[in-house]
Amino acid sequence: MLSFNGVEALTFDCYGTLIDWESGILGALRGVLVPRGIEADDAALLAMFAKVESPIQRGPFLNYRTVLDLSMAGLCHELGFAPTEQERTAISRSLPTWRPFPDTVAALADLATRFKLGILSNVDDDLFAGSGRQLGVTFDWVVTAQQLGSYKPDPANFRALLARLDRPIDRIVHCAQSLFHDVGPAKSLGLKTVWVDRRGGHPGGATPPSAAMPDFVVTSLAMLSQVAR
Repeated sequence: MLSFNGVEALTFDCYGTLIDWESGILGALRGVLVPRGIEADDAALLAMFAKVESPIQRGPFLNYRTVLDLSMAGLCHELGFAPTEQERTAISRSLPTWRPFPDTVAALADLATRFKLGILSNVDDDLFAGSGRQLGVTFDWVVTAQQLGSYKPDPANFRALLARLDRPIDRIVHCAQSLFHDVGPAKSLGLKTVWVDRRGGHPGGATPPSAAMPDFVVTSLAMLSQVAR
């Protein structure tokens, strides 16, 4: 059991942890594929998204809007068609409207009464602004890929986060759904980690696989707000 005694700050991944990004991605994809009569199940589409997005993020830095547009173009190519401009930007245009998980807003409000809260996200500042308005709290720190010029799982993003927080590492806990993007690199630097297992132990989804082992596992933010007392 991870002890929260002495912890001053909780930091979060946003998309997949606070915002239901898999539903957002699938909604955008269905809006393109259904009119074209293309059928694919959710698991296949999310795996395809993970396959095309991750290599783009490992290349020369591009803002996340561009990453999403290139990912959409790659996914459409995998499905056998060239997207129109409207189709190519379907995911990036929809991102600011993606909804929080049902427990996110109340849990963040509760956690904010006991901890300082931060965001470390693979996103552009303007895209997060749309999401942030839905989350109901003012974060003490917001650190984005756009600010840093790199994407998680690059450990440099976590080192930048620690520099922004400017407090002992044992007083910080990083909470995230992605073992690949967050738990693995955070632990490599000595951060305590909570895996917010939004998929309920089911493998797959829109992130690459990882064998990283978190310090603690919760299945919801509501559960985190209870155990972090």
